[in-house]
Amino acid sequence: MTPDPSATNARTPLARRPHLAALDGLRGVAIIGVLLFHTGNLGGGFLGVDLFFALSGYLITGLLLREAETVGRVSLVSFWGRRLRRLMPALAVMLVCVTLAVWAVGPPQLVRTTLADGPWVQLNLVNWHLLAESAGYWNRFGSERVFEHLWSIAVEEQFYLVWPLLVALVALGGKRVGDRVALLAAVVCLASMVWMAILVDPADPTRVYTGTDTRAFSLLLGALVATARIRDPLGHAVERAPRAVSAATVVAVAAVGALWLLADGTTSFWMYQGGLFAHALACSLLIGLCAQAPEGLVSRILSWAPLRWTGAISYSLYLWHWPVIVLLSPEATGLSGWWWTALVCAVSTCLAVLSTHLVENPVRFRFSWASGRRGALAFAVVMAALALLWIVVPAPAPPAVDVTALK
Repeated sequence: MTPDPSATNARTPLARRPHLAALDGLRGVAIIGVLLFHTGNLGGGFLGVDLFFALSGYLITGLLLREAETVGRVSLVSFWGRRLRRLMPALAVMLVCVTLAVWAVGPPQLVRTTLADGPWVQLNLVNWHLLAESAGYWNRFGSERVFEHLWSIAVEEQFYLVWPLLVALVALGGKRVGDRVALLAAVVCLASMVWMAILVDPADPTRVYTGTDTRAFSLLLGALVATARIRDPLGHAVERAPRAVSAATVVAVAAVGALWLLADGTTSFWMYQGGLFAHALACSLLIGLCAQAPEGLVSRILSWAPLRWTGAISYSLYLWHWPVIVLLSPEATGLSGWWWTALVCAVSTCLAVLSTHLVENPVRFRFSWASGRRGALAFAVVMAALALLWIVVPAPAPPAVDVTALK
């Protein structure tokens, strides 16, 4: 769930923006919130996913606009190639390792759901697959599925497929690309928020929580803040009224923190009637303010080395933490409370470090074969191997049904 801020156009090199350490820290905060939520220690920690969404929208849109404004177009092939190199290797390794581990030690029902969900994860459609199966996120988020957390990766991947295409089409119009992208983001963002309020079911808000159409506003608010229409006024405010900007940044942090402490996915119905939108708006403004004031107090706190380090491994940590929680459940380990939390966090972090340094970074930065035609061939091989995995791993027989008991 960590965007790549260093991509360049395939033909014309773009000036690389200064690295923003505070945004790495925000990634760290986001994944810590998710970990605490999934271990039962922070009811509103699920909002860390929305912080990830806002960061993705902000960074990806900034890259796309810089490319469009520099070279007059967006190279979709190059963009999608960079996304695949960034996200697919670690995901593929996790899918293989977890599937084999579940097959080896998991109960039959877990093996069946893993093999059934795997192909949809591979296709980045698992959120819609789970909705089609009526798999309620809030009332069934337990030991039945090891890939259920990947609904958010699917939402981001679908965003990466559609949004760059729309930006590329807007860029064909010539001048004022940023203004038209800002208008498009604002319109679709508001439509997404309204659609969530219309569709939400108080009994089970899963449809609006995991549906791409009803979660698009979290990504698009970040995208909106990346446009000059919002970015430049924030920059001017930093220059003219630094104290006011510092106060506004603290207010944004307080708003996000309060929502994390107060929100609950099942009982806080107000979250689906504007609360999630307000949270994503506060996150997006916080991101924009930190980007414009990297020397501010909040930015310096977020640049704390442990937060930045956690942010650097956040994508792999997100991939691995839920399978670890399922396989090392309190029932399996005999632990509970903070001892169990410490165990699953330690194991997840170790796996994330290995994934980041042995899989993610080498493919992103060192393996020349990972781009161009050889990269496309490697991607095809990986996709074929994953498709074969779901076929060759034997699924347990379905449980027998005593038909005499139905009479």
